[in-house]
Amino acid sequence: MTFETQKSLFRQPVTPGSLFLSLEGIEASGKTTQIQQIEALVRQKGLRILTLREPGGTAFGEKLREAVLSSPTPLHPLAECHLFLASRAQLLKEMILPFLLTPGSVVILDRYIDSTLAYQGKARKLGYDTILTLHQHDPLNLLPHRTYFLDIDLHTSMSRQAVRGHEKDYFEAQQSEFYQNLVDGYRELAGLFPERILRIDAQRSAAEITQAIRSDLETLLP
Repeated sequence: MTFETQKSLFRQPVTPGSLFLSLEGIEASGKTTQIQQIEALVRQKGLRILTLREPGGTAFGEKLREAVLSSPTPLHPLAECHLFLASRAQLLKEMILPFLLTPGSVVILDRYIDSTLAYQGKARKLGYDTILTLHQHDPLNLLPHRTYFLDIDLHTSMSRQAVRGHEKDYFEAQQSEFYQNLVDGYRELAGLFPERILRIDAQRSAAEITQAIRSDLETLLP
């Protein structure tokens, strides 16, 4: 099965007036700040909003998140991948799909399929084809209307993480080679899905990043 054929098996929400957004990027790319800005804009429009994170977002997903991020030993890449997919399937069924059925609803998701493609597909070397194949079944074949990829380089990520000063979790503790593969993976994905992924230079100020997102978002919001 060709890559283009695989992509054709995915779908977007079909309820008119609903919007599904995801934000992606390596650690310290500024996703949390920009999610807050998007929330503010959506509320100004008087729309319903649901903000979630991956893995997590449900009682089941949060338990899986804790299990992965606190793992004392390295997990096999396939184990990582399937745990995240289990969390994602439950999140879609329990939270995202029911919410999007109502017109005027916006879901904002901190990480989604592109994280799995970048982390397990690229950095863990499972390959994009493997990840896409695992997502071809309902409800995992649902794609966001727009994904904002906040692009920073490895040096910026490491510098910002050092300033944070908190204890690193399972993924944050990975070596620089792993992070460079993530950067490369996300940039490759932006080229593979240009109709969905908007790559934003996140080396700029938070205000400039917000403006870039808002300009695009104004064309998408119902």
